[in-house]
Amino acid sequence: MTGAYGTGVSSSPAAAHLAAVKQAAATLNPGYFAFVMGTGILSIGVSTHGLTVLSAILLWLAAAGYVVLVALTLWRIIAFRGELRTEFTDPRRGFGFFTFVAATNVLGTRLVAADQMGTAFALLVVGCLAWIVLGYVVPWTAVLGRAERPVVAGANGTWFIWVVASQSVAVLAAVLEPAVGFGRHELSVLAVGAWSVGMFLYAGVGVFVAARLLLYPLRPDDLTPPYWVAMGATAITVLAGARIVEMADTPMVVATRGLIAGVSVVVWAFGTWLIPPLVAAGWWRHVTHRVPLRYDATLWSVVFPLGMYGLAGHYLGTADHLPIVRVIGETEIWIALAVWTATFLAMLAHLATTLGRPSPA
Repeated sequence: MTGAYGTGVSSSPAAAHLAAVKQAAATLNPGYFAFVMGTGILSIGVSTHGLTVLSAILLWLAAAGYVVLVALTLWRIIAFRGELRTEFTDPRRGFGFFTFVAATNVLGTRLVAADQMGTAFALLVVGCLAWIVLGYVVPWTAVLGRAERPVVAGANGTWFIWVVASQSVAVLAAVLEPAVGFGRHELSVLAVGAWSVGMFLYAGVGVFVAARLLLYPLRPDDLTPPYWVAMGATAITVLAGARIVEMADTPMVVATRGLIAGVSVVVWAFGTWLIPPLVAAGWWRHVTHRVPLRYDATLWSVVFPLGMYGLAGHYLGTADHLPIVRVIGETEIWIALAVWTATFLAMLAHLATTLGRPSPA
């Protein structure tokens, strides 16, 4: 077998499988943690409908996916540093590393509902530290540190994952606050602070992505699934705001509760407005221009926003006493579950093809 990892003739199926796994690890999309994000959010979402068994199954799938992806990422750090460095310096892919932060916090949020407070708190620490480190490293390596200009030509929907990562910290901190007997003031500061940072990041990222869409030609291949994260970022901002509004009174929460409640409603309305253009963009890409709809890791960037929008509507409608918002959210959860199912089955078929039966060289 001749390839990137050696030369010669493969003498056994085991060698072909090993080569396929190595290739998968070397080229792992940094945004693959969106699988954990989407699955974790659906686990929380279906639990609001009383589907406890399905919720538990989705939790286990999310946890298993998280462990596997962390292991593959560690393998990449050790064995494929060149490929990893290339992605950190690519403005089109570098922001995908923030899916690790969001996945960590989404999984932690679901574990709070399972009364696994110690594990959830540990995940908050990991997610918060990764958010801080990546929040300075990725913008520098992928944007500011590049010699090529203008970098805005590489802006795309993955940049909004930075916002999602920030708001995921706020969500987990807000969910943990009433469940722990210590550090409530610190958790409220973290929740409000991360939510506020996420709001400003959305404005900044929105300017750069809009500039890319307006200043450069827009081809069907450019409208990739991560553009749905523009809506998902508004949805998790709404969810974080709703959970902050429900937090116990601390000086930080009391000072910002009214502002956050009002802004969350406005952001929900904007996120709702974004859905028709995103659907139209998909139609233009796949129907008008006939770009084949094949499985790709970035499809999980559609699942997560749909699930998050439904969950955000449920909690916003409850926190702010808005029945219609709650009904919309609870109805949309079923759409998200259908999309998750289709994407999950497509992923299994893809993995069976690429890893289960690798073609001999």
